[in-house]
Amino acid sequence: MAGTAASDREQRILGIIETARAKRPKFRDDRITMAHGAGGKATAALIEGLLLPAFASPALDELGDAGVVTVDGTALALTTDSFVVKPIRFPGGSIGELAVNGTANDLAVAGAKPLALTLSLILEEGLEAGVLRDEIEAIARAAEAAEVTIVAGDTKVVERGHADQMYICTTGMGRVDPRAQLSPRGLQPGDRILVSGSIGEHGTAIMLARGEFELGATVESDTRPLWPAVDALLDRAGPALRCLRDATRGGVASVLNELARASGVAMLVREAAVPVPPMVAGAAELLGIDPMHVANEGVLVAIVAPEQADAALEALRAAPGGAQAAEIGEVKTSPSGMVLVETAFGGKRVMDQLVGDPLPRIC
Repeated sequence: MAGTAASDREQRILGIIETARAKRPKFRDDRITMAHGAGGKATAALIEGLLLPAFASPALDELGDAGVVTVDGTALALTTDSFVVKPIRFPGGSIGELAVNGTANDLAVAGAKPLALTLSLILEEGLEAGVLRDEIEAIARAAEAAEVTIVAGDTKVVERGHADQMYICTTGMGRVDPRAQLSPRGLQPGDRILVSGSIGEHGTAIMLARGEFELGATVESDTRPLWPAVDALLDRAGPALRCLRDATRGGVASVLNELARASGVAMLVREAAVPVPPMVAGAAELLGIDPMHVANEGVLVAIVAPEQADAALEALRAAPGGAQAAEIGEVKTSPSGMVLVETAFGGKRVMDQLVGDPLPRIC
């Protein structure tokens, strides 16, 4: 009887959460805080409660990483991004490399081969010329590796103390691949959830580079172009590839919550199947952070129909940086709009979006 009562209570609680999650977030804050840029609940409230109603457009409805416009029968994906990472150089990368890969990857997970970028530099008075040269070289190398061309740009200088050395703003354009039929609305119960590699490395690398924590771990950012992985997925999974997202701000947890809400399905994640490097897991445990909420810059989440899940996973593992790709869960029917985690102890817990801002300026 006790077990039945506990189960009933759990269902009532899940029902309450499900009802609350079905409501569109409202923007009620009096002031902007750092949490509004962290990729979690505050970000969702800002976007869905203020920006989307103001800029009503079918291209924005799916809250994808890029919007698609059709010009003379050619589908083009467009995206824009801003990079304010601190410090600007960190183990495994720098703000310049991040700007190129982050923008190109937003196009890639929209099913578009990246073609061109614009680049706007906001430089702080007093920035050393050598630092600027290093970042320009990093941008050029990353653009070559991602096979994109820098086609336009702008430069502004702000007074000393009004920027952290430099900020970078980008816009990217890509051609949508005809093999790509991607939409969160296509998710179905039984679909498999894949990640393209180990998670949490970028956010952890930034956290350690900031020098605010006395941890002896060495972790490098995973920043890399994702089009090779997307190309391989499109080739092997075809129309069975339902949806893609890159797990940047807010990590894998935010991506899954956004997809669950957008599609009206549930997600069940097997905690033991999620590839978390030991150094990331150790740092996260010491700091009380869930690795699923930690940012990545070279990891995508793929939702694939079950009949092609094995082929898709094989394709990811053969792509650059994909050795640790894994199937971490599946799409369920209920509770609608929610993500549950099956823990190592056999129980389940709700995995919500990030609350607050535990790791500022990671991208």
